[in-house]
Amino acid sequence: MATVKIFSGSVTQNLATEIAHTYGKTLGEVTIERFSDGELSTHFNESVRGCDVFLVQSTFAPTDNLMELLLMIDAAKRASAKYVTAVVPYFGYARQDRKDKPRVAIGAKLVANLFSAAAPNRLMTCDLHAGQIQGFFDFPVDHFSGSIIFVPYLKQISQENLIFASPDVGGVKRARNFAQYFHTDMVICDKHRKRANEIAEMQVIGNVEGKDVVIVDDLVDTAGTLCKAATVLKESGAQSVRAIATHAVLSGSAYENIENSMLEELVVTDTIPLKQHCSKIRVLTVAEMFASAIKKIHKYESISPLFISQSRF
Repeated sequence: MATVKIFSGSVTQNLATEIAHTYGKTLGEVTIERFSDGELSTHFNESVRGCDVFLVQSTFAPTDNLMELLLMIDAAKRASAKYVTAVVPYFGYARQDRKDKPRVAIGAKLVANLFSAAAPNRLMTCDLHAGQIQGFFDFPVDHFSGSIIFVPYLKQISQENLIFASPDVGGVKRARNFAQYFHTDMVICDKHRKRANEIAEMQVIGNVEGKDVVIVDDLVDTAGTLCKAATVLKESGAQSVRAIATHAVLSGSAYENIENSMLEELVVTDTIPLKQHCSKIRVLTVAEMFASAIKKIHKYESISPLFISQSRF
């Protein structure tokens, strides 16, 4: 069986090191250089000929992170790697998954086309903003759920008054999955936007009186929606409000918004490294999940055990 080698782009070094350590490997060495004008260049410092190569890189802003990964894929293939898997814990541009107004690009499809041009054998990712993005790719995609990370954590919380909430209509399925697993109810925070990242109004659909509410989302950007939802839920009688979100994009004044919000805590994963400390943010790691996935894919085993009770979801 081919040797497994795990490499990382420049922005996911800590996570990739943890994935490699959990797998039982040392993270491989790759050099990423820049020409004086900023152009990127990558090369591997060790042979990958005949190896199963796993390249770890989240593609959050800036777009150099995406370009790094594409160049590493190309370098691995040209170096005669047997099998190349792009491990993308956070897949950027996933929010641009459809044409929701005239004359806009579908960014998720464009990025998928770029990956198809680089031609890895497989892509692994976690909690795409829209599950149907998997269909944008012309090669296998393993789409993991953050539920395997969050469910064990939520089980530590008193479940007597537990209820789940979706911060918008688009996230209903995600929240319903958790509600079904914990045999409880869910509510919806229906929002109306004037423009991107600015909420005009929000109302709660459902009863949260005396409940411990968990808001479920795939990512947090400016945290405007999340903090507004926490305020509205508390005003509607919720006993406590916390949130779980797989990807901590956290741009603009997000950290300040969260610190000053009604949230008890925000639980995220390390698919994107935090830019600063916040007393209300707790980080859980996805390293074990991806390390297990790498092991199963390398051995041609089923990855179904890496999903929480699919039959109940």
